[in-house]
Amino acid sequence: MTTERIAPPLTGGEREMLRAFLDFHRATLAMKCDGLSDEELRRRSSPPSTLSLLGLVRHMAEVERTWFRRVIDAEDVPLVWSDEVDYQAAYDASTATRSEAFAAWQAEVEHSRRIEAAAESLDVTGHQPRWGEDVSLRLVMLHMMHEYARHNGHADFLREGIDGVVGA
Repeated sequence: MTTERIAPPLTGGEREMLRAFLDFHRATLAMKCDGLSDEELRRRSSPPSTLSLLGLVRHMAEVERTWFRRVIDAEDVPLVWSDEVDYQAAYDASTATRSEAFAAWQAEVEHSRRIEAAAESLDVTGHQPRWGEDVSLRLVMLHMMHEYARHNGHADFLREGIDGVVGA
């Protein structure tokens, strides 16, 4: 599997730019996993951490699900792998497979895209119960870019430790 990653535009409206940068970061995570076996994707960073590339994919599925479906769309859906709100359980991918993790993540990304596209503006709000505050779709999209960028940095190190591949 080879992931196509489209560079965000250099100019454009706010929503177009947010959407493009978020999709760029999503594609970056997928790209870091390209060409690896399930065993390699499950390889942990360093003890005692359970962090792995597959764990990051599962974690981001939970994050997408929470921010777009549970917060912005107010869906009453459970988390997939996490009983706790910090999603650390998703990192333990010791028995996970690429097909299972990526199917869940891609399904959540599609839900997120539909929710964002259906929103009349970036000022649409949802309630974030952990914070006890309403948040805008704009904040959610910015937060998601931050979350992906941070974890893509982890993915860089994980991938380099597996097979030496480095780069964008």
